Amino acid sequence: MAEIRYRVEIEDARSHCFVVTLTIPAPDTEQIVSLPAWIPGSYLLREFARHLNDLRASQGGQPRELAQLDKATWRIRCAGRAALRLRYRVYAFDTSVRAAYLDAQRGFFNGSSLLLRVHGRETQPQALELGRLPTGWQLATAMPATGARRYRAADYDELVDHPFELGPFWRGRFDAHGVEHEFIVAGALPVFDGERLLADARRICETQIEFWHGRRRDREAPPFQRYTFLLNAVDEGGGGLEHRASTALIAPRRDLPRLGQGEAGDGYVRLLSLISHEYFHSWNVKRLRPAEFAQIDYTRENYTELLWFFEGFTSYYDELLLLRAGLIDLPRYLKLLAANVSSVLAAPGRKQQSLAQSSFDAWVRYYRQDENTPNSTVSYYAKGALLALALDLSLRSGSDARAASSVDALMRRLWQRSGGGPVSEADILAGVEALGGAALAGQLRDWVHGTEDLPLPALLERFGVQWRDEKPNLAQRLGLRVAEGGNGVAIKQVLADSAAQAAGFCAGDEIIGCNSWRLRRLDEALLGLNPAAPGRLRFLLARDQRLLELDAELPSVRPGMAPVALGPADRPPARALGLRRAWLGG
Repeated sequence: MAEIRYRVEIEDARSHCFVVTLTIPAPDTEQIVSLPAWIPGSYLLREFARHLNDLRASQGGQPRELAQLDKATWRIRCAGRAALRLRYRVYAFDTSVRAAYLDAQRGFFNGSSLLLRVHGRETQPQALELGRLPTGWQLATAMPATGARRYRAADYDELVDHPFELGPFWRGRFDAHGVEHEFIVAGALPVFDGERLLADARRICETQIEFWHGRRRDREAPPFQRYTFLLNAVDEGGGGLEHRASTALIAPRRDLPRLGQGEAGDGYVRLLSLISHEYFHSWNVKRLRPAEFAQIDYTRENYTELLWFFEGFTSYYDELLLLRAGLIDLPRYLKLLAANVSSVLAAPGRKQQSLAQSSFDAWVRYYRQDENTPNSTVSYYAKGALLALALDLSLRSGSDARAASSVDALMRRLWQRSGGGPVSEADILAGVEALGGAALAGQLRDWVHGTEDLPLPALLERFGVQWRDEKPNLAQRLGLRVAEGGNGVAIKQVLADSAAQAAGFCAGDEIIGCNSWRLRRLDEALLGLNPAAPGRLRFLLARDQRLLELDAELPSVRPGMAPVALGPADRPPARALGLRRAWLGG
């Protein structure tokens, strides 16, 4: 079968433009091409076609008529079956993991933002060639190579599922259970400790391969023959995007391990968690995936109510598997878990939106957050991870210890029974019922489609984990999220049904003083309390250049107002200690 051929060139990196030449053998009389509107794994229409310019078509050196049909689709009228040649430019100056970037120091691209889809020919082999690179530049990708700067994909879906990193970068390799892994780091500081990153990444990969496929020598092989991490180290920023045999990552360069560094700092643990999260997606999202994603539609939103499972359960395992791999200890794991619990409980939106609704609305809510987001939404990442925790603890603490199961077993069951393919909510519920009974499956359904808080304090107590409410600061008591520093306190968000909302505070207000005292940090307001009226606060604030005074009542401390702290219980019962060891040790 004839290949669809793409050539990507850098004519002048300073212009931030890639030049793409697409050759279509034996085109249709009216050949349709289009550029994806989004990239799988990031649920927002990105409208990549807005960066495509100067599209031209020819056959045998003769120009052909082009007509644009919509925002990202074109029709070319062809004469005969001679190869159709399209040439165009793509502006690339997006530093995220989702699109394309090019300057004199670095290049990066996802095929979904660069490579036109040839309608009717998506299942044919697709060949990609990179033009000459600037002096000193390298390239890295997980796409199978057929020669120097030449690559081949089985179809269009595979073509756009392999990002490319271009430029001068650090490169390291390691083997994890017979699979070659490559780690690319662009933009690292001279003190970057690459060997430590490789060693820790290897432990993550080996732990996850064993999680999915077992420890036996005759275990099933991972679903990729080689894997590539593409990390761009920057001053500020973070994130990742999964692909079938690679991931694109962004992290602050200060979070990378440094030569001579001792214990891993919080920044490096965040990076390891990101690596763990995206690697876990190789199974849970890229293979196991929502039934609605069995065939991707690149032109529009692809809706599903299952992101609580595919993103949330992945978020549960990203840090848990760091613990099981020995990269963090129990106190740090419980601290990370407590931070997630606190973030969910601090959002009034958890009472307004179910996890199923949050998943479905990702296209218009999660990636378009504003000052009202915590009041109207719940994160399918954060609460989805807590749902996985609640389900795991429920399965593990079954009344019959011999029949106790786990979410580990659920994940492997879904993998095996689906053949590593699409699954539905019914499949997940059936798996829970088989492992934990009909009552627990019904409970899971209620958790997913309801808005009640999860019974985590009682569940954690069974595992010898103590739940404690910390002391809230003034912002938490009032129901404010603020930015402090400089000469004032800026209000970012006002939580629903809070003292701050009742007092009339608005997002965007600047708090200047309280009870006739100048403020630079909000907690300073407590120093100026009137002993005769300790619950009364009179704030001076600026709104749209106007000075206003607002009175607020200081509410009493109540559960859920303060962050949560988790720690190992003192002298837990033997059963609780055994359950905890089985849970955290795998």
